[in-house]
Amino acid sequence: MEVQLPEKYGFAEPVCERPQPQCTCITTNSVRNFAAMGDEKDRFTLSISGAPPTHYTVKINSFSLLLKNSVEKYESGDFEAGGYKWKLVLYPAGNKSKNVKEHISVYLAMENTSSLPHGWEVHAVFRLFLLDQDKDNFLILQDAMGAERRFHRLKLEWGFDEFIPIKAFNDASNGFLLEDTCVFGAEVFVCKERSTGKGECLSMIKDAPSIKHVWRIENFSKLRSECCDSQVFSSGDQKWKIQLYPKGRRHGTGTHLAMYLALADSTTLTPGSKIYAEFTLRLLDQAQARHIAGKADFWFSASNPESGWARFVSFAYFNKPGNGCLVKDVCLVEAEVIVHGISNAL
Repeated sequence: MEVQLPEKYGFAEPVCERPQPQCTCITTNSVRNFAAMGDEKDRFTLSISGAPPTHYTVKINSFSLLLKNSVEKYESGDFEAGGYKWKLVLYPAGNKSKNVKEHISVYLAMENTSSLPHGWEVHAVFRLFLLDQDKDNFLILQDAMGAERRFHRLKLEWGFDEFIPIKAFNDASNGFLLEDTCVFGAEVFVCKERSTGKGECLSMIKDAPSIKHVWRIENFSKLRSECCDSQVFSSGDQKWKIQLYPKGRRHGTGTHLAMYLALADSTTLTPGSKIYAEFTLRLLDQAQARHIAGKADFWFSASNPESGWARFVSFAYFNKPGNGCLVKDVCLVEAEVIVHGISNAL
């Protein structure tokens, strides 16, 4: 079967194609002048269908105002297909991050993936639609031969960098933009899904800053809580606190002051996350600056949110006048924290 697209779409070559139900499909090298698939620029299929998209339609009124109001990117609401959530992502003036010029970029993206298991993969065939309002049919672009695209945590989006030339889109004779209104759409068919083994990504921080926090504890002798927490402070985009046990802890109970550095709220970490930090805890000598310090490095996580010393300093030394640890029932504790790296599950 030989089919020729009207020249107004920018095609003049007759091509051979296997027809699909309710649509006429065209595959040709000249199509590359019309759209290029994602990063790989593989061959794709262009077709025309009278049937609307099965899963989602986006109608945009006053399309020109997107550009006038500097809306570089529009994301549709989410929709369900194959048991997953998806959305359309539209760049009215082209995806600048990929250096696209003079074309509209359109993509399909997965949504709400945080609840999926580690190592998830979803293989899907999808088609993106643009309505020719004059002929009441849809121009459809999809990967050639129904090839699948693999969506996963590191690749949530596939689509067309150069979906259609802006000049052709704006030409009223093509029927795509009439009275400043256009209609896009999508169909998604999930072919297979699987969960791979666990993995992680470690990101080390170059020239990580050292952050200090001083905690002034007044009326120390009146402390009754088993554990006292400092105010929360930040280092390396994480929230921290100093924990002090005035009566001791574990093997130091009754004989030593215990002190720890802890994540302020470990429940905010994503499963499998770890934070590598170097830290120093100091009990400041208010008399002669002979500070007592403990230094360590540790991988903090939801299951191991704290690190420190159960026997930081003996009560005998702490309470002895002249040592400067406790002056007028006030003691000063300092934490110095450097976050060197963060590991997140893939």
